[in-house]
Amino acid sequence: MSTHPKPKVKSARLLAELTQAQLAAKAGVSRQTIISIERGDYNPSVYLALSIAQLLNSTVENLFPTAQEDNS
Repeated sequence: MSTHPKPKVKSARLLAELTQAQLAAKAGVSRQTIISIERGDYNPSVYLALSIAQLLNSTVENLFPTAQEDNS
């Protein structure tokens, strides 16, 4: 069983005062994609991860921690 840490997109989105629909529209994806990313069910492409990070004034490393980073 893989133990990937849950993305921190939801908390960053809430801090940015954006709805899932607003973030999806700005990122050019569906709301369902944002929901799946927030749940950890979908790993975005590098380009989408960068776009989301920029929209949320964050970094890919902060929003999408790796299992190694999470355990340290």
